[in-house]
Amino acid sequence: MPRILIADDQADVLAALRLLLKAERFEIETAASPASVLKAVETQEFDVVLIDLNYARDTTSGSEGLDLVTRIQGLDPALPVVVMTAWGSVDLAVEAMRRGARDFIQKPWDNARLLSVLRTQVELSQALRRGERLEAENTALRDTTGFPAGSPRVVAESPAMKSVLSLAERIGPADANVLITGENGTGKEVIARALHAWSIRATKPMISVNVGALAEGVFESELFGHVRGAFTDAKTERIGRFELADGGTLFLDEIANLPLNLQAKLLRVLETGQFERVGSSKTRKANVRVLSATNTDLHVEAAEGRFREDLLFRLNTVEIHIPPLRDRPTDIKPLAEHFLRHHAERYRRGTQVLSEEALAALERYTWRGNVRELDHVIERAVLMSSGAAVTAFDLGLNTLREGRVSAPLEEMSLEEVERVLIQKALARCGGSANRAAEALGISRSALYRRLQKYGLS
Repeated sequence: MPRILIADDQADVLAALRLLLKAERFEIETAASPASVLKAVETQEFDVVLIDLNYARDTTSGSEGLDLVTRIQGLDPALPVVVMTAWGSVDLAVEAMRRGARDFIQKPWDNARLLSVLRTQVELSQALRRGERLEAENTALRDTTGFPAGSPRVVAESPAMKSVLSLAERIGPADANVLITGENGTGKEVIARALHAWSIRATKPMISVNVGALAEGVFESELFGHVRGAFTDAKTERIGRFELADGGTLFLDEIANLPLNLQAKLLRVLETGQFERVGSSKTRKANVRVLSATNTDLHVEAAEGRFREDLLFRLNTVEIHIPPLRDRPTDIKPLAEHFLRHHAERYRRGTQVLSEEALAALERYTWRGNVRELDHVIERAVLMSSGAAVTAFDLGLNTLREGRVSAPLEEMSLEEVERVLIQKALARCGGSANRAAEALGISRSALYRRLQKYGLS
C-alpha cells in the first residue's frame, strides 16, 4: 500500500482526507504542524506528502507551508510534495513549485483530481526509487567476484564435498543464516551462491561484501548507505548493501576481520532488521538473509574476546565446513577438467585435454591454495601449452626454469607471463618472428621491442 503523510491543522480536514484515501487503499499518517511533518519525514518513509500551506501562526500568506516545502526537500529531495490551501493564487502556486512541490490542490478539493494527482506522484516516486535501487544494485554487482547469476556449477566427486552439497541443499530453502568455514580458496563463495540459488530468495539479488576490506570510516556507509552531506565526500545519496539486498541475500566474506567496535552495529541490524543511513535519523528496514564466511575459527575468537559471542550466534544458525582440497583428492581431476574447458574456451585454444603425466602431477601436489590455486595453475597451463594436450611441464609444478621454481600464475608478474608466452610462441613457430607475432596477435615491430626488452633472441 502506498504510504502518504497528510498535514493540516484542522481535524475535520484530516478526518475527511483519511476517509477518502483509506477507501483508495492508501496507508495514512497525519500531522497537525510543520514540526510534526519534519519529524515524521526524518523517521519514516513515505511515497508522497500532502501538506496545507497555512497553519496557526499565519492563516493566509502560505509562508509556513512554503518554508515547510523547502525543509522537506532538504531532508529528502526525491520525496514528492503536493501542497493545498483555501487561499490559492497563481503566485503562491508558482512559488510552491519553485521550492520543489510537485503539484498544487486548492480547497475545497475535487476528489477525482486529488486522487489522480496523488496516484501520479506515488507512481513517479516508486519508479524513481526503483531506478535508484537498480542503478546502485548494478554498481554493487559489478564489485562482486563475477560469478554468473543463478546456480553456480559445483564440481564435486568426493564423499566429503557431496556431504557439504547435501547439507546446503537441505538448508538452502530454510532461510536461516549460515556461516561457511574453510581455508582460503576452498570455494566458500561458490557454496554461498548455491545456497542463494536453492533458496526462496533466488529471484532476488545476492550482494557480496568483503567485510575485512572495509575501513572503519566507510563500514557504515557501505553497509547502510549515507545521505548527501553526511561527510565531506558525500556529494550524493548512497544506498547501502543491506538495502540493495532487501528481499534477497547478503554475503559477508571474511567476517572474522570485522573490528570489535563495529560488530555491535552489525549485530543490531541482524537482530532487528533496522538501520539508519549515515547522516540520517530515519530508521529503515531490510529483510535480508545473511550468509557469512571465514577461514578463522570464530569459536576460538569469541572465547578469546576478539569476536562477540552474541554476533556469532546470529551468524551461525547453521555452520557448513568446506574441507581443503588435499583432503578430497578425488575432486582434483573433475575440477581440473572443468577449469581446463573454461580457460580453453576463454583463450580460444580449442579442445584441450590433460595428459596422464599432468594428471599424476596434479594429484601429487599439496594444493596449499586449494581450489583457487588449482584454477590458476590450469589457467597458466592453457597459456603455456603448445598442443591439444596439457603436459606436466605446462603445469609448472615443482619444476625449475631459469634457476627459479615456476610459480602459479597469480604469483607471476605481468612481465614474467609475457616473457614466457613469447618464448613459447617462438618455440612453436620454429623461431619465426613473423609467425610468432601473428600467433600472439601483435605486430612484428611490437614483438621485436619485447624481444629486446626481455633480452630474447
